[in-house]
Amino acid sequence: MAQRAGSADLPLHGGRVPAWLGQRMTRLGALITEAIVQHYGRDEFLRRLAHPFWFQSFGSVMGMDWHSSGITTSVIGALKRGLTPLSGELGIHVCGGRGQHSRKTPDELLAIGDRVGLDGIRLGTASRLVAKVDSAALQDGFDLYLHGFIVTDDGKWVVVQQGMNGDRRQARRYHWLSEGLESFVDSPHAAIEGKEQGDIVNLADRRAEASRQGQLDLLASFGPDKVVAEVIALEGRRQPEPAQLMLPHLIMPGHHDVREGDVNMKRLHATLSAAADRGPEDFPQLLLTPGVGARTVKALAMVAEVVHGAPCRFSDPARFSLAHGGKDRHPFPVPLKVYDETIKVMKSAVSKGRLGREEELQALKRLDDQARRLAHYATGPDLKEIIAGEYRDSARFGGRSVFGWEEDLSAAKAREG
Repeated sequence: MAQRAGSADLPLHGGRVPAWLGQRMTRLGALITEAIVQHYGRDEFLRRLAHPFWFQSFGSVMGMDWHSSGITTSVIGALKRGLTPLSGELGIHVCGGRGQHSRKTPDELLAIGDRVGLDGIRLGTASRLVAKVDSAALQDGFDLYLHGFIVTDDGKWVVVQQGMNGDRRQARRYHWLSEGLESFVDSPHAAIEGKEQGDIVNLADRRAEASRQGQLDLLASFGPDKVVAEVIALEGRRQPEPAQLMLPHLIMPGHHDVREGDVNMKRLHATLSAAADRGPEDFPQLLLTPGVGARTVKALAMVAEVVHGAPCRFSDPARFSLAHGGKDRHPFPVPLKVYDETIKVMKSAVSKGRLGREEELQALKRLDDQARRLAHYATGPDLKEIIAGEYRDSARFGGRSVFGWEEDLSAAKAREG
């Protein structure tokens, strides 16, 4: 039976990821994936994707809007673009996507099966059943619009799919993991993300087995017309039933700005302190990079946590947005010079790791180890002061958002003033 991990409220946002961010997300997402696989293996990477808190943090550290439903679309898209060229090397294949791309998943799985020797028909059936359970058997008011299927060369897979409730402007994300999955209709989810939306009929819950069988018996004995007639007759005197127990859930707030209540400040201060402590010893050349060296070590410390952190450390995805900001200027504009240095360091570490030279990967791990050691007693400025400092330095760090370059925005504001 697949483990249950939790749920979250995801505000439903429109818009598209700009090319300048999408391209960087593709590169950084692939590098983080490869670092995880080098350290912990492919199975662990699938487990991470099936963990909703980690998934949201993964998207946040890459500069996507920290609380948005758009993280799901952008992360799946970035992984598909970034990992497809590496599929032969890593043995990880990303299929599906949003809208029409989701409907191509079975055909993509057939092609992958032919190429690597998997049963593509069986995988395609799994894809259809997963989508069917979350659209038909789990009647929670959300219409599926995204389906991502990630499979490895040994046939293990994870599904991340998402539905929307347009009336409430909410999204719900569902996570499935093949590891230990015994049934598609008996508590199959690894996790469900989304705010509770009134009455939910979850026919995929193991406690609903009697209900599933009862419905089959009714159809067999009464037929559909008789069932409808009985429902109409009973509708006026229906007794309320106790709500099904929900999975533990993470509620992502509706506000765009990052507030102290969204961030575990002890962990944030520990991360910043670890960057200051380990930077001179492990990243001396990076610190010599004019203007952005020390700031990049801070971003790398958060990336290192995404690679190495235990599940309990991702309860505050907003914290990871402080690595590279957000495209909508929340918590601050994306510092592209810092982002590019992060990619450069990660690329060097991963490339050397392929050759068995792990000193740079180990340096990143020491950042995370140090942050954990400092978590109980590190102190620092409050969140407003940290974010204000990022805004002050934004133009110098190459800050950019969907509204334009921060340097241009600052100049225009100065002229108006």
